Amino acid sequence: MGEITDEDRERVKLLQLITNSKNEFKNLSLKQLSRLQELVEKKDYSHDKKAHKSKVKLLRKINVQIYELTEGRGIWG
Repeated sequence: MGEITDEDRERVKLLQLITNSKNEFKNLSLKQLSRLQELVEKKDYSHDKKAHKSKVKLLRKINVQIYELTEGRGIWG
């Protein structure tokens, strides 16, 4: 297993913010969501099919939240 990087720590910290909250992504700013998206996309889970599937699902949720923060509120709100 490789070294734990600063990016790994940052990714885990942001993931904890969404997993410890009932509102998931509501507590993250657009900047935090964008950074989490970037960090999750960088992480390679190709060796673990289940983890890779979770990664794709998480990225989909992040994308929806980013869209709602930037575009959706004006249309639906």
